[in-house]
Amino acid sequence: MKTLYYDCFAGISGDMHLGALLDAGVEEEYLRDELTRLNVKGWELTVRKESKKGIQGTRAEVTVKEHRSHRQHTRFREIREIIEGSTLAPGIKKLSLRIFSVIAEAEAKVHGKPVKDVMFHEVGAVDSIIDIVGAAVCIHSLGPDRIVVSPVQLGSGFVQCAHGTLPVPAPAVVEILRGVPVLTGAVPFEATTPTGAAIIRAAADEFTGSVAVTPEKTGYGIGFRDGDIPNVLRVIIGEGGVDTRAASGNAVLLECNIDDMNPEMYEHIMDTLFDAGAADVFLTPIIMKKSRPGVLLKVLVSSGKADDMKRIVFAETSTFGIRSYPVHKTALDRDVTSLDTPYGPVRIKHAYLGGRKIKSKPEYDDCRRIAAERGIPVQEVYRVVSRAEFSEGGIE
Repeated sequence: MKTLYYDCFAGISGDMHLGALLDAGVEEEYLRDELTRLNVKGWELTVRKESKKGIQGTRAEVTVKEHRSHRQHTRFREIREIIEGSTLAPGIKKLSLRIFSVIAEAEAKVHGKPVKDVMFHEVGAVDSIIDIVGAAVCIHSLGPDRIVVSPVQLGSGFVQCAHGTLPVPAPAVVEILRGVPVLTGAVPFEATTPTGAAIIRAAADEFTGSVAVTPEKTGYGIGFRDGDIPNVLRVIIGEGGVDTRAASGNAVLLECNIDDMNPEMYEHIMDTLFDAGAADVFLTPIIMKKSRPGVLLKVLVSSGKADDMKRIVFAETSTFGIRSYPVHKTALDRDVTSLDTPYGPVRIKHAYLGGRKIKSKPEYDDCRRIAAERGIPVQEVYRVVSRAEFSEGGIE
């Protein structure tokens, strides 16, 4: 199981997150190419190596070229339109919108407004849009099976924001991280921003202080603050990631039988479950009592998100009951690289057994996007990309 572990001993912000994942191996050119698909103007990304208290890492800084564009899109519905109207891959769009939704729901609760009318203020700025969509791009590129987050350091003191001077942690951060293990007081400033909190809340499968992982890659995202501890976000990519306190299993399989629901609803249900963090969702035709045709809905999910999935299934389907089974998942080691093709860069997923690459395949989302942009069959894109991969000796 490929695990992405966030060690938030000094907190997390949007720029620290971008720097950490770039430092861990996400290709800078790929990130830049994907961000241009947003069609948002007036920003610039600077990436450079720096160090904090002797720890070398990557600093990623998004700057806005024109002040006017810095506050152009502030409402949640406007940001949704930007992302949905882009040519980003569907998985990147979903995670980006999930992160923004986490912030919008927190702000709506704090300020007593409908989610659609939330004014994002700081996180409505172009730099934060790039931080959030960039986060989704980087996570999508790494393709982890599981994302685990340590207790999150929040800091202390006060922070200046659009609503004035507020205590650390800011109300939105507290709401976003409700139910998540946190720490305070390590530094005299805001260590975790709303953007950073929302990224891990939307992406994580589990928050725990006890995790077993065999490190293969490490990345450090350099922050802009100075304190007694290094202002960096550390990420570890490796095998494992199961909580050492867990009794058994590393996932849960949920299932239910449905024979009395409009089949048009299934697409929405599957999308909702995937958006909430399901590892897999699938439907199987079955014959039920009285020879009624029905559907067996199955959801594979980490144990930490099983209750959330049950609530979704009960709310979105007509079922009256759900069965649960602990399961163990065995997965090949994998990584994702970017391949130059006649159509431009395409992500290639590689799988390894015993350290030997045994299979590779182009990412379907990239091939589908290219096919739509060029008006050609997806199969033709696959053939061209596969020939380019073979010519580099990439598939064994």
